[in-house]
Amino acid sequence: MRFRAGVPVGAALALACLAAVQARGASDDLPLTDTHLHYSQSSWDAYSPQAVLAILDRAGVRRAFVSSTPDDGTLRLYQAAPDRIVPVLRPYRERGDLGGWHRDPSVVGYLEERLRRGVYRGIGEFHLSGGDARAPVVRQVAELARRGRLFLHCHCDAEAVEILVGLVADVPILWAHAGMSAGPDVVGRLLDRHARLSVELALRSDVAPGGRPDPAWRALFLKHPDRFMVGTDTWVPSRWAELPGVQEWTRAWLRDLPPDVARRIASENAERLARGGR
Repeated sequence: MRFRAGVPVGAALALACLAAVQARGASDDLPLTDTHLHYSQSSWDAYSPQAVLAILDRAGVRRAFVSSTPDDGTLRLYQAAPDRIVPVLRPYRERGDLGGWHRDPSVVGYLEERLRRGVYRGIGEFHLSGGDARAPVVRQVAELARRGRLFLHCHCDAEAVEILVGLVADVPILWAHAGMSAGPDVVGRLLDRHARLSVELALRSDVAPGGRPDPAWRALFLKHPDRFMVGTDTWVPSRWAELPGVQEWTRAWLRDLPPDVARRIASENAERLARGGR
């Protein structure tokens, strides 16, 4: 460490400690629960579980919803930090399952076998488009979620999410990326209609261009403060290195909201979902 000329060493050390405390406090006063992380096989060589947990520390992420392809990655992280990792089970045994899992009856048996571990809080993140959500396999998966008091984490369009909400009663739905391209008008309409629907905002930089909430999104956050959550989506290994910056930006725009709303979106809504709250 270098110190400026003319500054006593003791004073410089005090300043350095103060800066460290302030940096830590910047995340401590608004802890985050990241609801969209993957520790898939492509990341295992580059990031050990300990390295992932260190990244979460730097990002001020207290808890993380993790799903992975294959699921072994999620279990590795959970075993390393069971008080910090919220395991979510994907219906993908390998990447090739992404496009056709909803047509494969063997997926149901696979999920049943994994769920016997009793550690998972949700099923997903899975991909669906339009009427694919009506497939019998999807209904069976939704029924598994109902029996296990689990939520479903769906990367899908507005049509598919509406179908999914209607499949089985009492199953919470977490809508990944707010539909990826759905605007606040569409998201707001669906939130108004479906009390079991919540929304996470991974990869949605449009909600806060320039680091401040877009007016239409801000109005929606204030109208439905209990229905939004934050996320990153580490869908490729490089996203792990970007995670602290992503969450620094997230924390910045959250602070532009009323403090109680910011806390709910930052972590409280996600923690309620993780506990099985409806």
